[in-house]
Amino acid sequence: MISTRDLTFSYSGSELLSFPDVSCGSGDQLLILGDSGSGKTTLIHLICGLLKARSGNIKIGGVDVSVLGDREMDKFRGANIGVVFQQAHFVQSLSVSENLTLPSLMTKDNISSEELYSRISELLERLGLSHKADSSPKELSVGEQQRASIARALIHKPQIVFADEPTSALDDKSTEAVISLLEEETKLAGACLVIVTHDQRLKSRYEKRVELKKLAG
Repeated sequence: MISTRDLTFSYSGSELLSFPDVSCGSGDQLLILGDSGSGKTTLIHLICGLLKARSGNIKIGGVDVSVLGDREMDKFRGANIGVVFQQAHFVQSLSVSENLTLPSLMTKDNISSEELYSRISELLERLGLSHKADSSPKELSVGEQQRASIARALIHKPQIVFADEPTSALDDKSTEAVISLLEEETKLAGACLVIVTHDQRLKSRYEKRVELKKLAG
Protein backbone atom coordinates (compact mmCIF):
# COMPACT_ATOMS: atom_id res chain seq x y z
CA MET A 1 0.00 0.00 0.00
CA ILE A 2 2.76 2.44 1.05
CA SER A 3 6.35 1.76 0.13
CA THR A 4 9.16 4.29 0.26
CA ARG A 5 12.78 3.70 -0.65
CA ASP A 6 15.93 5.78 -0.10
CA LEU A 7 14.10 9.08 0.44
CA THR A 8 16.19 12.20 0.84
CA PHE A 9 15.15 15.84 1.10
CA SER A 10 16.67 19.18 1.91
CA TYR A 11 15.21 22.57 2.66
CA SER A 12 16.88 25.57 1.08
CA GLY A 13 20.24 26.18 2.69
CA SER A 14 19.99 23.11 4.91
CA GLU A 15 21.83 19.80 4.95
CA LEU A 16 20.48 16.74 3.16
CA LEU A 17 18.06 14.66 5.22
CA SER A 18 17.84 10.88 4.78
CA PHE A 19 14.78 8.94 5.89
CA PRO A 20 14.33 5.26 6.78
CA ASP A 21 12.26 3.19 4.37
CA VAL A 22 8.55 2.95 5.20
CA SER A 23 6.08 0.21 4.29
CA CYS A 24 2.47 -0.41 5.28
CA GLY A 25 0.00 -2.82 3.68
CA SER A 26 -3.80 -2.77 3.36
CA GLY A 27 -5.40 -3.00 6.80
CA ASP A 28 -2.02 -2.66 8.53
CA GLN A 29 -1.01 -0.12 11.15
CA LEU A 30 2.27 1.79 11.21
CA LEU A 31 3.62 4.06 13.92
CA ILE A 32 5.93 6.94 12.99
CA LEU A 33 7.43 8.04 16.28
CA GLY A 34 9.69 10.99 16.97
CA ASP A 35 10.12 14.13 19.02
CA SER A 36 9.56 17.63 17.69
CA GLY A 37 12.26 18.39 15.13
CA SER A 38 12.80 14.75 14.16
CA GLY A 39 11.38 15.16 10.64
CA LYS A 40 7.97 13.49 11.13
CA THR A 41 6.12 16.26 9.34
CA THR A 42 8.65 16.36 6.50
CA LEU A 43 8.39 12.60 5.96
CA ILE A 44 4.59 12.68 5.91
CA HIS A 45 4.58 15.66 3.53
CA LEU A 46 6.88 13.71 1.22
CA ILE A 47 4.57 10.67 1.26
CA CYS A 48 1.50 12.86 0.68
CA GLY A 49 3.18 14.68 -2.19
CA LEU A 50 3.19 18.07 -0.49
CA LEU A 51 6.98 18.07 -0.79
CA LYS A 52 9.16 16.61 -3.54
CA ALA A 53 11.98 14.28 -2.52
CA ARG A 54 15.51 15.00 -3.74
CA SER A 55 15.93 11.28 -4.43
CA GLY A 56 14.21 7.97 -3.81
CA ASN A 57 10.69 6.85 -4.67
CA ILE A 58 7.28 6.56 -3.07
CA LYS A 59 4.65 4.04 -4.12
CA ILE A 60 1.06 4.12 -2.94
CA GLY A 61 -1.18 1.29 -4.08
CA GLY A 62 1.34 0.39 -6.75
CA VAL A 63 1.46 3.94 -8.16
CA ASP A 64 4.83 5.68 -8.16
CA VAL A 65 3.61 9.03 -6.88
CA SER A 66 7.09 10.55 -6.90
CA VAL A 67 6.81 11.00 -10.67
CA LEU A 68 3.33 12.58 -10.69
CA GLY A 69 2.89 16.23 -11.61
CA ASP A 70 1.33 18.66 -9.14
CA ARG A 71 -2.18 18.45 -10.58
CA GLU A 72 -2.05 14.66 -10.86
CA MET A 73 -0.77 14.42 -7.29
CA ASP A 74 -3.51 16.69 -5.97
CA LYS A 75 -6.13 14.46 -7.57
CA PHE A 76 -4.46 11.26 -6.37
CA ARG A 77 -4.07 12.58 -2.83
CA GLY A 78 -7.70 13.68 -2.66
CA ALA A 79 -8.93 10.26 -3.77
CA ASN A 80 -6.56 8.03 -1.81
CA ILE A 81 -5.43 9.74 1.38
CA GLY A 82 -7.43 10.70 4.48
CA VAL A 83 -6.11 12.75 7.40
CA VAL A 84 -7.30 12.95 11.00
CA PHE A 85 -5.86 16.24 12.21
CA GLN A 86 -4.76 16.93 15.76
CA GLN A 87 -7.41 19.62 15.92
CA ALA A 88 -10.66 19.26 14.01
CA HIS A 89 -11.10 21.66 11.09
CA PHE A 90 -14.77 21.90 10.16
CA VAL A 91 -16.78 24.47 8.23
CA GLN A 92 -18.86 25.86 11.08
CA SER A 93 -21.64 27.07 8.80
CA LEU A 94 -22.30 23.49 7.64
CA SER A 95 -23.81 20.59 9.55
CA VAL A 96 -21.78 17.52 10.48
CA SER A 97 -23.29 15.58 7.55
CA GLU A 98 -22.61 18.41 5.13
CA ASN A 99 -18.98 18.59 6.29
CA LEU A 100 -18.66 14.89 5.54
CA THR A 101 -19.72 15.45 1.92
CA LEU A 102 -16.81 17.84 1.27
CA PRO A 103 -14.07 15.25 0.51
CA SER A 104 -16.19 13.67 -2.22
CA LEU A 105 -17.19 17.06 -3.64
CA MET A 106 -13.58 18.28 -3.68
CA THR A 107 -12.33 15.13 -5.42
CA LYS A 108 -15.38 14.98 -7.70
CA ASP A 109 -15.97 11.42 -6.54
CA ASN A 110 -18.22 9.75 -9.09
CA ILE A 111 -20.91 8.47 -6.72
CA SER A 112 -24.57 9.34 -6.44
CA SER A 113 -25.90 11.58 -3.66
CA GLU A 114 -27.91 8.61 -2.41
CA GLU A 115 -24.80 6.44 -2.07
CA LEU A 116 -22.82 9.25 -0.44
CA TYR A 117 -25.45 9.98 2.20
CA SER A 118 -25.90 6.26 2.82
CA ARG A 119 -22.15 6.04 3.49
CA ILE A 120 -22.32 9.08 5.78
CA SER A 121 -25.26 7.62 7.69
CA GLU A 122 -23.48 4.28 8.12
CA LEU A 123 -20.28 5.87 9.41
CA LEU A 124 -22.05 8.22 11.81
CA GLU A 125 -24.11 5.33 13.16
CA ARG A 126 -21.03 3.20 13.71
CA LEU A 127 -19.24 6.06 15.43
CA GLY A 128 -22.18 6.88 17.67
CA LEU A 129 -22.86 10.24 16.01
CA SER A 130 -26.08 9.65 14.09
CA HIS A 131 -27.95 11.94 16.50
CA LYS A 132 -25.51 14.74 15.63
CA ALA A 133 -25.82 14.52 11.84
CA ASP A 134 -27.70 17.82 11.55
CA SER A 135 -25.80 19.60 14.32
CA SER A 136 -23.23 22.34 13.85
CA PRO A 137 -19.65 21.20 14.58
CA LYS A 138 -19.46 23.72 17.44
CA GLU A 139 -22.26 21.83 19.18
CA LEU A 140 -20.08 18.70 19.40
CA SER A 141 -17.93 17.82 22.38
CA VAL A 142 -14.17 17.41 21.84
CA GLY A 143 -14.59 13.62 21.75
CA GLU A 144 -17.46 13.89 19.25
CA GLN A 145 -15.37 16.19 17.05
CA GLN A 146 -12.59 13.59 17.04
CA ARG A 147 -15.03 10.89 15.95
CA ALA A 148 -16.45 13.17 13.27
CA SER A 149 -12.90 13.80 12.04
CA ILE A 150 -12.37 10.05 11.74
CA ALA A 151 -15.59 9.76 9.75
CA ARG A 152 -14.51 12.58 7.42
CA ALA A 153 -11.12 10.93 6.86
CA LEU A 154 -12.79 7.64 5.90
CA ILE A 155 -15.80 8.85 3.92
CA HIS A 156 -14.14 8.67 0.49
CA LYS A 157 -12.67 5.20 1.20
CA PRO A 158 -9.00 6.20 1.11
CA GLN A 159 -6.19 3.68 0.85
CA ILE A 160 -4.25 5.43 3.64
CA VAL A 161 -5.32 7.31 6.76
CA PHE A 162 -2.80 9.51 8.55
CA ALA A 163 -3.56 10.38 12.17
CA ASP A 164 -1.56 13.42 13.24
CA GLU A 165 -0.84 13.39 17.00
CA PRO A 166 -4.26 11.85 17.79
CA THR A 167 -3.45 11.34 21.50
CA SER A 168 -1.87 14.70 22.26
CA ALA A 169 -3.00 15.93 25.70
CA LEU A 170 -5.22 12.86 26.25
CA ASP A 171 -5.17 10.78 29.42
CA ASP A 172 -4.55 7.02 29.24
CA LYS A 173 -8.24 6.08 29.10
CA SER A 174 -9.05 8.54 26.32
CA THR A 175 -5.91 7.54 24.43
CA GLU A 176 -6.98 3.89 24.44
CA ALA A 177 -10.49 4.81 23.23
CA VAL A 178 -9.29 7.02 20.35
CA ILE A 179 -6.58 4.62 19.15
CA SER A 180 -8.89 1.59 19.32
CA LEU A 181 -11.50 3.47 17.30
CA LEU A 182 -8.94 4.46 14.65
CA GLU A 183 -7.68 0.89 14.42
CA GLU A 184 -11.15 -0.63 14.17
CA GLU A 185 -12.49 1.79 11.58
CA THR A 186 -9.46 1.73 9.29
CA LYS A 187 -9.26 -2.06 9.53
CA LEU A 188 -12.92 -2.31 8.57
CA ALA A 189 -12.29 0.02 5.62
CA GLY A 190 -9.21 -1.96 4.55
CA ALA A 191 -7.10 1.18 4.84
CA CYS A 192 -3.51 1.47 6.00
CA LEU A 193 -3.37 3.47 9.26
CA VAL A 194 -0.31 5.62 9.85
CA ILE A 195 -0.11 7.22 13.29
CA VAL A 196 2.33 10.10 13.51
CA THR A 197 3.20 11.05 17.07
CA HIS A 198 5.71 11.85 19.78
CA ASP A 199 3.62 9.87 22.30
CA GLN A 200 5.90 7.19 23.74
CA ARG A 201 2.88 5.40 25.26
CA LEU A 202 2.11 3.99 21.81
CA LYS A 203 5.57 2.58 21.17
CA SER A 204 4.90 -0.94 22.45
CA ARG A 205 1.50 -1.15 20.75
CA TYR A 206 2.76 -1.55 17.20
CA GLU A 207 5.18 -4.05 15.70
CA LYS A 208 5.53 -1.90 12.59
CA ARG A 209 7.10 1.38 13.53
CA VAL A 210 9.61 3.90 12.30
CA GLU A 211 11.49 5.87 14.93
CA LEU A 212 13.01 9.18 13.87
CA LYS A 213 15.84 10.84 15.73
CA LYS A 214 15.97 14.59 16.26
CA LEU A 215 17.67 16.29 13.33
CA ALA A 216 21.04 17.90 13.93
CA GLY A 217 21.24 21.65 14.32
